[in-house]
Amino acid sequence: MAAEDNNNLIEILENQNLIDVAKYMKFVSAPQAGAIATFSGTTRDTFDGKTVLELIYEAYIPMAIRCINSVCLSARESWNLHSIAVAHRLGTVPVGETSVFIAVSSVHRADALEACRYLIDEIKATVPIWKKEVYSNGEVWKENIEFLERRSELGKKDVAVACCGKKLEVKEHSKKLCCGTKVRVGDEGSQD
Repeated sequence: MAAEDNNNLIEILENQNLIDVAKYMKFVSAPQAGAIATFSGTTRDTFDGKTVLELIYEAYIPMAIRCINSVCLSARESWNLHSIAVAHRLGTVPVGETSVFIAVSSVHRADALEACRYLIDEIKATVPIWKKEVYSNGEVWKENIEFLERRSELGKKDVAVACCGKKLEVKEHSKKLCCGTKVRVGDEGSQD
C-alpha cells in the first residue's frame, strides 16, 4: 500500500517484496537537491548473543501510513527538504535484507542528514509496525528501544505523548515528537 503526494512517497510493502532502493533514490533526486541522505535498516545475524534467522513484521497499514506521513510533515517543519521517500517491508525479512529504507533530499546536506535520522527514530518510536525476531532457539516480539524510551517519557512529570493525532506536551518539553498539533497539558483547547 502506498501514499504519495508531490514530494513524499510512503510505501508499506507486503508479500515479501524487496525494497527497490533505486526507485526511492530516483524519487527524491532533483536538480535543486544538492544532498540525498539515506538510511537502510537491514536484518543482522545476531542479537544479544543469539543467532537471528529472520525478522517478521506486521502492521495496521492504514494507520502506519498516516503516522509515517505525519512524521514526514513534522520533519518538513524543522528542515528545508525537497523530497522524502519511506519504504517498510512487512512479512519475513531474512538476514542481510532491508526492512526499512528512507531517502531524503534537500539543498544542503545538514538538512538531509538531520531529517533522515529524525525520520527513522520517529518511525521506530511511534509507527504501529511490530517486529518479531526469530532465533535459532526461539522467537520473541520486540519493542524498539525508541518506543521504550518514548514510553518512559510518559511517566515523567509534565510530559504526555500521543501518536497520529494530537501530541501533548508542556512548555518545558521542546523535543519534537511524532505528529499532530501541540497542545498544553491541562489546557487542551489552546494551541502552542
